Amino acid sequence: MNSIRFLGLLLILSATAQATDVFDMDAIRDSSTLEIEVVQDWRTVPGPVMTRQKLVTINVGEIWQGQDYRLPVRMVVPADRKARGFHLTGGNSPTKLERETRPRGIDLLLLQGGVGLVMTVVQEPGSYGKPELGGRSEARFAKSLDPHHKIQYWAWPATLMRAITTAYAETDHFDKGKVAVTGSSKNGASPSMAIIHDDRMTALHASVSPIWDSPLRLCDREAWDRHLAEGGQQRGFSGGHFGPNFNQRVLDAGNTWENLQTFANDISDQVFVSRNLQGLRDRGVEMLFHPGTHDMVAYDMAWGGAHHPSIPLYLGANSGHGKKGHSNIEQDQQNKSAFLLRHFFPDDVRQPLLTSPTIETNLTKSTLKVTVRFAPDSGEESGRIWWMNDRGADGSPRYLKEPIPDKNTKEMAQDSDSGVWTVEIKIDPNASRIDLFSNHRKTIKYREKELRTYISSPYTRIEL
Repeated sequence: MNSIRFLGLLLILSATAQATDVFDMDAIRDSSTLEIEVVQDWRTVPGPVMTRQKLVTINVGEIWQGQDYRLPVRMVVPADRKARGFHLTGGNSPTKLERETRPRGIDLLLLQGGVGLVMTVVQEPGSYGKPELGGRSEARFAKSLDPHHKIQYWAWPATLMRAITTAYAETDHFDKGKVAVTGSSKNGASPSMAIIHDDRMTALHASVSPIWDSPLRLCDREAWDRHLAEGGQQRGFSGGHFGPNFNQRVLDAGNTWENLQTFANDISDQVFVSRNLQGLRDRGVEMLFHPGTHDMVAYDMAWGGAHHPSIPLYLGANSGHGKKGHSNIEQDQQNKSAFLLRHFFPDDVRQPLLTSPTIETNLTKSTLKVTVRFAPDSGEESGRIWWMNDRGADGSPRYLKEPIPDKNTKEMAQDSDSGVWTVEIKIDPNASRIDLFSNHRKTIKYREKELRTYISSPYTRIEL
């Protein structure tokens, strides 16, 4: 049996024997099983920064016995030295990776500072001409509830981790260092899962993707009854565990609701950042999330704000998949660039980004007073509150479709003596509850470049 077949069998047996043991990390780190095929060997590529680039394909492993999962990886390093660590992304296509990359923006700054780029493909197989692979994967998972059979749970996170193994096997071009992963949607979810398992990853910036393990995601029957009563469904992204909803397909394949609950509970320790916060913080992992306030995948902001207020996030008002955003959304927000520059070059970006503040509310008959408090000397420069009356339940059609009204935003005042931000909201006498959050700016500097960053207070729901 050749080495990559053994890797696939090993991983499949591991997943079958123990539902929560999704990855064999010794196998993931084994560069001898990558079966690398060189498409373009190392070559010098001119540009604003001269780079050396290489394109290969690798075998991530077997999704099931006999079915390889093979994808390209492009590696980019400065032409005059080894890269120390790298920025890893999966939001690419095989066609795009065939072309030599001409880095711009944040990637150009990273290369100038000696940080490499590693690019691979975390996309639906149908997007690059293999729709039958995705269909067979879904059918096998619906019957077996084996996470190894589902591309979302195994193949995508494994692709990112195996890309790290690929880069670090190039010892003449990469020194080990920090590895920051960024992306949106499936490219926010996949690294959010991978970073729990792979301690080579040191930072995560994820947008419009799941963060926490709310009851709806765990197939709690009471939560689902409420969801269905409010117009929710068991298809599309409605109430999905970690992405598209698979409940009905699993039931149609002969499983029960109890099987769904067991699966969700067994795998969630291996999936959700919220269940691994202490371990990630002990490792020194840096994280920032942009879930969106109206996103079909990150649909449970009220639950998350109540149960995980310390997870750092920025809530762009009325943002999410396909959303235009509020008319007053922070157009100058540069969070991802600042996050990466601070992570890789802390000596050049000495000011820390803002951490999540606390929020307090005081309700009277006619007004709601909101107080937001940062740690002393945080350096926040602004405050703006956003609110909605009688918003629909997390994940419901109303929650996703009804935007924050243009008028429901207000500048906050800073009390320099107490170091807090305050505002009063006039209560609508017909409202039964208010959802609210605030956004705060801090400008940081990388060398001579100023970057505007924003952090949100925990999303808060108040019953009136």
